[in-house]
Amino acid sequence: MKNAPAAHLITAEKPPEPAPPWNAYAAACPTRLVLDRIADKWTVLILGLLLRQPLRFNALLREIEGLSQKVLSQTLKRLERDGLVTRTVFPTVPVSVEYAITPLGRTLAAAMHSLVDWAHANIEAVLAAQRRYDGDA
Repeated sequence: MKNAPAAHLITAEKPPEPAPPWNAYAAACPTRLVLDRIADKWTVLILGLLLRQPLRFNALLREIEGLSQKVLSQTLKRLERDGLVTRTVFPTVPVSVEYAITPLGRTLAAAMHSLVDWAHANIEAVLAAQRRYDGDA
């Protein structure tokens, strides 16, 4: 092995990790479903409230200022379809509906919690940057 080529003596580097099966930059990528969901402010607020406890439709509507009944209904349907919340109907007059976060929804809410923490920690810097940009500083 004295005369072995130098290339043979070079230690192999760690092979590159395989590419993920989805390309989030492609329009047809299913990953965008999740990105669209967490980009929606109502989703973030609804999941945050449901982390505390299951809530009825009207309680959610009262808690989240600026949220319309129509948008709440649409958002809850999407969250239920995605497996992030469950909907339980109670046979009362009128019918009552309660929403609860699922284990899958909890994992998403935990990931979003880091973003909320970042927002709380950095809101003053963001507002100052906006004032500077707008010429109000």
